[in-house]
Amino acid sequence: MDKVLLIAPVECDGSLGKASLEALTAARDLAGQLGAPLCVGLVGADVQAAADSVAGCGAAEFYGVAGAEYAQPRYATDAAAFAALCKASGATVAVGAATSRVSRALPGVAARLGGVCDTGVTALSVQDGKPVATRWYYRQRMYAEIARPARPWFVALSTGCFAPCEAAPGKAQVAAAAPELPAGVRSKVTGMICPSAEEQTIRPDAALLFVAGAGWTKKQADGQAHLTEAEQLILGFLGKAQASLGTSKSLVDLSGEGQQVMSFLTHMHQVGQTGATPRHAKGLATCCHGEEPHTVGWRFIGERRAVNLDASCGWAQGKADVLYVADAFEVMRKVLELMP
Repeated sequence: MDKVLLIAPVECDGSLGKASLEALTAARDLAGQLGAPLCVGLVGADVQAAADSVAGCGAAEFYGVAGAEYAQPRYATDAAAFAALCKASGATVAVGAATSRVSRALPGVAARLGGVCDTGVTALSVQDGKPVATRWYYRQRMYAEIARPARPWFVALSTGCFAPCEAAPGKAQVAAAAPELPAGVRSKVTGMICPSAEEQTIRPDAALLFVAGAGWTKKQADGQAHLTEAEQLILGFLGKAQASLGTSKSLVDLSGEGQQVMSFLTHMHQVGQTGATPRHAKGLATCCHGEEPHTVGWRFIGERRAVNLDASCGWAQGKADVLYVADAFEVMRKVLELMP
């Protein structure tokens, strides 16, 4: 009989992050479908508060690895802690959110314990009494359903695929797991430098994705390019709307060709076939033609709107819910004027 374990690092404030709560929902649902017990395994400086916050999630057991050395992400300590949680719980299926911290350590843990690992999983189900994982391939153009006979099976879940778990708080009894740390951990965390929320332009939890296309850098009706104003309009909108910024490959390519582009855009903002596939409730594309290599990255965007001067652009071919045939500069000036 399978036993399901949630592996979740604790945030610096002692809480569980949204991604971990989503993974808890997936683990709880899988355990319910399998008729298997659910365990929760936590890693951090202090795990008791996090365990208490989800005490009513239906978990039969709580396990924890606590200590100052486990507060910060680090492969050596995280891999040892995750392995200890799996051993202590006796779990056969371990589920974690596909954050950078978990994704970095989980494959190594699987190798240590003689198990298998799948990353980028978007759904979990049960078929013929066995757990099945679903993940996409080739930029979400095809998907596969994977069943693994090997155990333990580690699964890293993509964020945004499950609703965060809403569990009643309470008092959880946390059993301590003892990791086997390697002698002489070489990596030492001396501090963290984080940009302020206002400086961040990639916001995975934002309700809106704002895409700036190459048209912002082109010559406008007066025959001149207005790059400075474009930056001001875009950053002003991002600040007021707290939206996440994306761009197309064409604008990223311009920077590689030595042409002047917006100073805050990097390849990390690229959305599409060779970029990211973000998940937001709404998306607004500006000065972007909506060609297939770009719009494939919008697969998980709910409501789609676009602003473009070309009434026959790609967005008009059924790829957007609403297309505004207008000048993006004029539209965004008016939008900023109306926003509080």
